[in-house]
Amino acid sequence: MRDLPGASLSLVEGSLANSEGYLSVRSTSFFCRALLFVGALLITQSAVFAADWPRQITDARGVHTLDSPPERIVSTSVTLTGSLLALDAPVVASGATMPNNRIADEHGFMRQWGKIAVERDLTRLYIGEPNAEAVAAQLPDLILISATGGDSALALYDQLSAIAPTLIINYDDKSWQSLLKDLGQITGREAIAEQRIAEFEKQLKTLREQITLPPQPINALVYSAGSHSANLWTTESAQGQLLEQVGFTLAPIPEGLRVSTSQGKRHDIVQLGGEVLASGLNGQGLMLFAGNQNDVDAIYANPLLAHLPSVQHKQVWALGTESFRLDYYSAMLILQRLQALFG
Repeated sequence: MRDLPGASLSLVEGSLANSEGYLSVRSTSFFCRALLFVGALLITQSAVFAADWPRQITDARGVHTLDSPPERIVSTSVTLTGSLLALDAPVVASGATMPNNRIADEHGFMRQWGKIAVERDLTRLYIGEPNAEAVAAQLPDLILISATGGDSALALYDQLSAIAPTLIINYDDKSWQSLLKDLGQITGREAIAEQRIAEFEKQLKTLREQITLPPQPINALVYSAGSHSANLWTTESAQGQLLEQVGFTLAPIPEGLRVSTSQGKRHDIVQLGGEVLASGLNGQGLMLFAGNQNDVDAIYANPLLAHLPSVQHKQVWALGTESFRLDYYSAMLILQRLQALFG
């Protein structure tokens, strides 16, 4: 670059000084406009937030108003907890089942999400029997209880509803996706619910393109070798609906079948035991939830089931011990297992 005469250099320096002042004014003006924009954006977001909340949620006890998104959720149902974790919802404590068995870890949490619960410092409320004092100690702003099942705290509804807003959630008549959407609405996490479902749908589409289904129809069940009994999943169950999404057909329940109702009137299972066990297992194959190869071998070794087509043709499969209760985590694991079995 060539040298400039002294006068010319003074002019350039003056121009630069004027420019810096101009830029300073421009920068200040831009900064102010940016602040105004951010403020307007926050006001807009607050308006949207106010429009979304309060929300009215209807359950078996009527209409409940939630003033704002919950920040401390207590789940008295270990079945519901997995879906809450999948939503990244602020669940701080959960009921648990008996620990250290094939479906639960050392904390009594479901194996498919037990590690995630530990990572998020989830508190165990109690094992089995519900306890209102343990719930109250967590200072919840929302309590969730299941309508049916062994993890239902429905008997304590009056005590729990005096602590915080309490909602009764049915999970025995819907898919895990529908349950996730319901919980997404309750917690303000609808977008995350849709994201998790989309992840599952993508994997489901891939699976359907790659597997060859065995002879149909099939039975889906949880088998108890010790008592020679089974809980048969119905078409209304989350488990049955998942298999139908993959392409399986559930065998219809035989008419006039005498079944047990020791777990109350439920839509998702039919309890089979004694002489009606074999009558209820009328499919060409048996799909064992919450089961492993030991359960498959136990069915093959049961002389009362030896005449079943599924046993004679060795069409009994285990879906893993993590598949007892369905949520986002166990559903994804089941797809992996089906890929390994029939891919």
